[in-house]
Amino acid sequence: MVGKHSAVKRCKWFYEALTSGRSCYKQKFYGIKSHQCIQMSPALFYCTQQCLFCWRAQNGDLQIKWDEMKLPEWDSAEEIAQGLLKVQNKILGGYKGNPRTDPQKFREAFRPKHVAISLTGEPTLYEPLGEFIRTLHAKGLTTFLVSNGNLPHKLSNLGEEPTQLYVSVCAPNEEVFRRVCRPQVADAWSKLNETLAFLPSFRCPTAIRSTLVKGHNMEDVEGYAKLVEKADPTYIEAKAYMHVGFSSRRLGFDNMPKHSEVYDFAVQLSEKTGYRIVDESKDSRVVLLSKREKPIQFSSS
Repeated sequence: MVGKHSAVKRCKWFYEALTSGRSCYKQKFYGIKSHQCIQMSPALFYCTQQCLFCWRAQNGDLQIKWDEMKLPEWDSAEEIAQGLLKVQNKILGGYKGNPRTDPQKFREAFRPKHVAISLTGEPTLYEPLGEFIRTLHAKGLTTFLVSNGNLPHKLSNLGEEPTQLYVSVCAPNEEVFRRVCRPQVADAWSKLNETLAFLPSFRCPTAIRSTLVKGHNMEDVEGYAKLVEKADPTYIEAKAYMHVGFSSRRLGFDNMPKHSEVYDFAVQLSEKTGYRIVDESKDSRVVLLSKREKPIQFSSS
């Protein structure tokens, strides 16, 4: 925990990078070094959706209930920024004694270079989000921001753009959206479409991120293609749902598509949008499509 409502979580790929030399697809695609990446959220308990595929504990899980839209008094951007750097260093405790730890990467890990604002919750609910991003940039960190697009006015008034902006598009039409993403705000589908419509106005690279759940949202590729046309993103990431955390209470193991099925989906989407398949990560079951020949690299050396 960082303060009252933020959190940092050690990513699987952070561990793998330090001990096994394996890295996250973000390093493969964009050059973000896994051992210098902080995965965090400024809105741990708060979200505008209750997606079936989300790993987090949602209102009602474990017989614990709270209002996910009743927002707290927010901690300041500087408090969170300083706190997450301290917590990341604390997470590193013990790695030095692991004989598998790479000594150079261990030293580098104490100098994080990237923050993935994506752990859980909806970060645009955090009021000073633009100030937070500006604070991280001032400390020499790059940022990837992941939003579900339910609050278009928050994104359009950020004040400081992230290094790269993701919008989650996990349904091709409103019926599937209501069933799979389970929004908690009124007119969420139209608000997502509003976000997609002004996505081309961002100067930073943008990405549509589609979490694919077998048997739920992998049909109607044409519907996805229309949303891509509206958003005109730099990238599309088609990624498999992973059967982890509290999602296992809502979905079965067979709802997790194989990489080959994700790739087939990406091929169909490529044919309908003109975006090229430029990379893939079989370990993470994700395929990258792009208008660019090669994705922009954000070196974290």
